[in-house]
Parts: sequence; structure tokens; C-alpha cells
Amino acid sequence: MDPARARKLGGRIAQIVAEMLERRIKDPRLGFVTVTEARLTNDLREATVFYTVYGSAEERAGTAAALSSAVGVIRSEIGRQTGLRHTPSLEFKPDTVPDNARNIEELVARAREADAAVAAVREGAQPAGEADPYRVPADAGDDSARGGLADGDLARGGLADGDFPDNDFPDNDFHGQ
Repeated sequence: MDPARARKLGGRIAQIVAEMLERRIKDPRLGFVTVTEARLTNDLREATVFYTVYGSAEERAGTAAALSSAVGVIRSEIGRQTGLRHTPSLEFKPDTVPDNARNIEELVARAREADAAVAAVREGAQPAGEADPYRVPADAGDDSARGGLADGDLARGGLADGDFPDNDFPDNDFHGQ
């Protein structure tokens, strides 16, 4: 089956499940639930609905029990609203994305603290060697000591006719051709 169709139907199923949880499912164990995503297999036979629950671990466990008891009602409504020949079987899974995001934010905060500690230690530090570790020629005004070109060489494009760095090639003779 077409993966684009499965993706589109997954979005529609997520919308139907969210509406059902908001309006028709009246289980007292159901906490503050947010449907984050619904994924279908490419053959459209199985649907996994991901959700998050705002609250304690007890509320999450109660919500999981309420969702598993309401699977039949939700599945029949999905079949009625989508008009599929075979209504996919439903599986509810808690979404781990918010927990992962929280862990990543904590790691980034610890890294920032470590960077600040290193910056504080570095604040009054002095270099171990000289202030300028690079070699400077004895006579800074002499171009030949630096290996540079004289001013006339720059005007001629760097090298005179017949002046090759290795002197391997004669004037205008391209390898005897």
C-alpha cells in the first residue's frame, strides 16, 4: 500500500481518537491525555496511537487502563468515520518524546554549567610559553628572509619569462611539442 495514504489515515485516526477521548469516553481513570501521533502499517491493518499524560505515575497507569478498556468503542468509531473495508486494530503506547526532551534539556544545562566553570578558571590564566609563539625573522623588513617576492615580481605576475621554480622547462617549450 502507499505509505502516503497510511500517513494521511494515521493523522485522521489521531484526530478521531482525540475527539473520542474528549467527548465520548467518560472513564474516571482517564487523565489529561494528549494524542501525539497515530501510525499505521502500510497494509492498514494495525494502528499504533501514541499519547502523553500530564500527571503522576498513578494517573498514567490509570489512563493506560482506561484506554485499553475503550479500544473497542474507539475502533468501531474509527471504522465508521473512515469507511475502510478493514478497520485497523488499535494499540495505545505512551509517547517517550517529552521524557527524552526533558533529559536532553538537563544534559544541555549541565554542559552550560561545565562551560561556565571552565570559563571562570580560564579568566586569569597566562600562556605557558611566550606571548607570541610564532617565529619572527631577525629582520622583519627583508622580503628575502621571509621567502616573499620583491615588488617588481608582483608587477610581472610573480615570475619572469623563463623563470620556473624548478627550472625544468625551457622558455615556451611545452615538453617538446
